[in-house]
Amino acid sequence: MRALLILLEKEFRQVFRNPAILRMMFLMPSVQLLLMPLAADYEVKNVKICVVDYDHSSYSQKLLNKITSTDYFTLVDYTDSYEKALTYVEHDEADLVLQIPSSFEKDLIREDEVSLFLAINAINGVKANLGGVYLRSIIGDFNQDVRLEWLQLPRQNPQPMIQIASIYWFNPLMNYRFFMVPGILVILVTMVGAFLSALNIVKEKEIGTIEQINVTPIRKYQFILGKLIPFWVLGLAILTIGLLISWIAYGIVPVGNLSTIYLFAGVYMISILGLGLLVSTYANTQQQAMLLSFFMMMLFILLGGLYTSIDSMPPWAQMIARFNPVTYFIEVMRMVVLKGSTLYDIRYHLLKVLIFGIVFNGLAILNYHKRN
Repeated sequence: MRALLILLEKEFRQVFRNPAILRMMFLMPSVQLLLMPLAADYEVKNVKICVVDYDHSSYSQKLLNKITSTDYFTLVDYTDSYEKALTYVEHDEADLVLQIPSSFEKDLIREDEVSLFLAINAINGVKANLGGVYLRSIIGDFNQDVRLEWLQLPRQNPQPMIQIASIYWFNPLMNYRFFMVPGILVILVTMVGAFLSALNIVKEKEIGTIEQINVTPIRKYQFILGKLIPFWVLGLAILTIGLLISWIAYGIVPVGNLSTIYLFAGVYMISILGLGLLVSTYANTQQQAMLLSFFMMMLFILLGGLYTSIDSMPPWAQMIARFNPVTYFIEVMRMVVLKGSTLYDIRYHLLKVLIFGIVFNGLAILNYHKRN
């Protein structure tokens, strides 16, 4: 224990002597957590729409008012020329074109049915898909309003109306930041832990102090623990700062117990720091360690379920995601923060991350050689 305490004292002194590392550990995650949730938003608003109205009736005006009264659509032009509307799409000035036929009101009143034409700019597939869904929903609401109006008149042979009331569990206001911020916080904690731990042993190699450590009677596991524990403590400190920023900036208060988050985070940090230390035992320069860590972080982010649901991935990608420790921490953060899950609910996630930690740290200890 005395040798381990001496190593820990050395590591903490090295960290706090370097202001660049301190800025990277605390300032960078804070700024990113404030900015990234504002940009990483899949809610599509201000979809640019051009309406081609060949009818110019009262019902077409009602439909137009219903579309433009929402925050989802911005009216680019209201015209009676489809060719003119297409020029807006070609110049990327419009995302959707809605064409209302000349017999819109007549067919709606006399025939009880009418067809609308919708052209969607699908260069941006996500925006096109969501914009089309929003517009179809608004048209469906307009159809219901018309039928309710006819029932009150009344009309002949009125069709029965079925109304559906829904409630959104765990995120009643459908605030996308409540879904994204916990995941982004996991990525920031992972980036700091993986990068700094990967650079740690390599830095000792480059400045030559690793040779002095190798001639000491310090055991391999003591050396690895001395490198791991300081960044484990700092990683939990960054998590605490991130939770405070989430509360102050976005009003996110975990529904579950904070001790559940910290317990899982403690095991997770052992796993991810062990992976970083394993990388540093293979790399000979800091550049090699950074490139290898960057490669792994890209896989972690893209296959971790932060931006894309794992269930929608192909089977081979889902298999890779199950060997990604970031996947489990993102799931646990969202479960505890939004659903209030307990330690019993995340027991399998905790077990898998613990296995990752044992494997990564065991390989790091075995791969560290005190002699060349």
